[in-house]
Amino acid sequence: MSKSIYIATSEPSSGKSIVTLGLMSMLIGKTAKVGYFRPIVEDFEEGGSDNHIETVISHFGLDIQFEDAYAITKSKLIKKKNKGKLGDVLDLIIEKYKRLEERFDFVLVEGTSFTGEGTAIELDINVLIAKNLGIPAVIVGTGVGKTLEELIDSLHLVYDSFKIKEVEVLAIFANKVQPENIELVTAGLRKNLPESILINTIPVISSLNHPTVQEIVIDLNAKVLFGDAYLNNQTSNFSVGAMQLCNYLLHLKEDSLVITPGDRADIILGVLQANESVNYPTIAGIVLTGNILPEPSILKLIEGLSPVVPIISVEEGTYYITNRIGAIKSKIYANNKQKIATSITTFEKYVAIDNLAQKLITFKAEGMTPKMFQYNLVKRAKMHRKHIVLPEGSDERIIIAAARLLAMDVVDISIIGNKKQIESKVAELGLDLDFSKVQIINPIESEYYDDYVATYYELRKAKNVSMAMAKDLLEDVSYFGTMMVYKGHADGMVSGAAHTTQHTILPALQFIKTKPNCSVVSSVFFMCLEDRVSVFGDCAINPNPTAEQLAEIAISSADSSLAFGIEPKVAMLSYSSGTSGKGDEVDKVRKATEMVKAQRPDLKIEGPIQYDAAVDLEVGQSKMPNSEVAGHASVLIFPDLNTGNNTYKAVQRETGALAIGPMLQGLNKPVNDLSRGCTVDDIINTVVITAIQAQGL
Repeated sequence: MSKSIYIATSEPSSGKSIVTLGLMSMLIGKTAKVGYFRPIVEDFEEGGSDNHIETVISHFGLDIQFEDAYAITKSKLIKKKNKGKLGDVLDLIIEKYKRLEERFDFVLVEGTSFTGEGTAIELDINVLIAKNLGIPAVIVGTGVGKTLEELIDSLHLVYDSFKIKEVEVLAIFANKVQPENIELVTAGLRKNLPESILINTIPVISSLNHPTVQEIVIDLNAKVLFGDAYLNNQTSNFSVGAMQLCNYLLHLKEDSLVITPGDRADIILGVLQANESVNYPTIAGIVLTGNILPEPSILKLIEGLSPVVPIISVEEGTYYITNRIGAIKSKIYANNKQKIATSITTFEKYVAIDNLAQKLITFKAEGMTPKMFQYNLVKRAKMHRKHIVLPEGSDERIIIAAARLLAMDVVDISIIGNKKQIESKVAELGLDLDFSKVQIINPIESEYYDDYVATYYELRKAKNVSMAMAKDLLEDVSYFGTMMVYKGHADGMVSGAAHTTQHTILPALQFIKTKPNCSVVSSVFFMCLEDRVSVFGDCAINPNPTAEQLAEIAISSADSSLAFGIEPKVAMLSYSSGTSGKGDEVDKVRKATEMVKAQRPDLKIEGPIQYDAAVDLEVGQSKMPNSEVAGHASVLIFPDLNTGNNTYKAVQRETGALAIGPMLQGLNKPVNDLSRGCTVDDIINTVVITAIQAQGL
């Protein structure tokens, strides 16, 4: 199983890069193939790239193209969000992440850096991405400019933001802490955060906090006059050479950046000589301001000196440039090997690497978000392509869904209906539907019609079905479509947009029939809530199941849940929880629960239990404190159709949840029913789950 970690912060200049580089170095030492992904990057010029990505890919020699290592730029994200299309962004992020997940044993995912436009929404976006990718997070915060209380509060706030969305936080990194405060910060965080979280405190490292001359060149768009080979010189401070040389020399400090107008030959030559002298500190470089170059004779003199520190020229004046340099935030570039090495060494020195590695390796994600669930559905359907028949070709929703499914290239499709009418409707709707890729069938004109009639007659003659009755029934689209599935000319059928549930299911019950170990056909809905997917059963088929039937529905629903990647924690719903309630209905649920426990001791199941105790952690712990299911239920089994159907519709309407289904359980081959109020998306989702069922679930 591929594993990942999400590196998050809530503020700019947190020093997140040191954690990225340190984690990457650690993972490469323990995992065969490590990938790197940034869902959102800062805008870059056409033909350019993102520095974070280039640095990591280049330094660690990762087999990833730049275009594959990110999903979207921040400006495009903001435009999408303003248009209400954040869901499209999440779809893109999931798709690009999953491609990397398939290729690598571990994927390091780095969140945004809180710079430029859109910082107000970044924390929420990062939480949302981590949640939808289904991966845990580590949080990085900076101690610069904060009291101990402020640092703890800020990190706790980010922790709470992730935990409230059920994103597991594995570690906290308090970065850029004064060395003398390391133990104080560690103790303070340990006192205020859960014991399960690894606490790491990293001191401020001067060489990582200040820019190199190369960074200054890039930020100021400066021209390099001398010393290209020394652009990675590290600055530790800067000062303006405006006084006489004899006085200015007294202000030089180790790794100083000298800022002076280009016509101050005395300062330029003086600090170059000081750099050579054992009696003065080494300087990092010289910035010549005002778009003024030294006289040719001075340039010739400098050119003859060896070695020469970087000397760069800028157009703007001294005052402006001094302020600009003071505002530069240090970055790490691919060619600055020293900074990268310092980052990794610092990480290894101050982080409990073995403990962190163990956390990452042993972490197991729980639950599944709707976006990831839908992505996985389409991916699984594509793995083993199936042929689905849609009997209701006269319904324009079916035609639109068929066009979109063909564009998605996820299944093969047959539509039952009048070809001329369908072609006319496609033209009227302006759809791009390639008729060479879809089979349109009129039952009476089909080459299989006579064979289907004869087959149905043989199957049902003991039930007093005549040949004439068989001919009439096989003209019906539901019977014809179901027979296609029975005969293997289609792998599954989806109907019900224009027909009742009984009309859709009756043919399947007559000759597809139930699986050997099933006595009842039931259904489930996959309820895609805001941050999780729950399985609701039975909300469509059985009006008032017996205890035996309810037990079978629960087992079938748990198996369906597991087959679709959701760990089944089964709640047998009733109007009371535990042993408190009395009455025939609650006794039925209690009996069904005991039957499931006897037949399937491997399943986590609780019942009878009320809905709020099943899904709300606080209520669940209050009413049933020792339950593995209370507050965590993923499979909810309703005691009767009245309760189930109304509940799923109430949840769908009131929360905006997407209800995928109903998916029928217990048939030998998949036939699924639609609601007559279904949308095009409902049809597409049902076709996809039908295709997955046809793969042998």
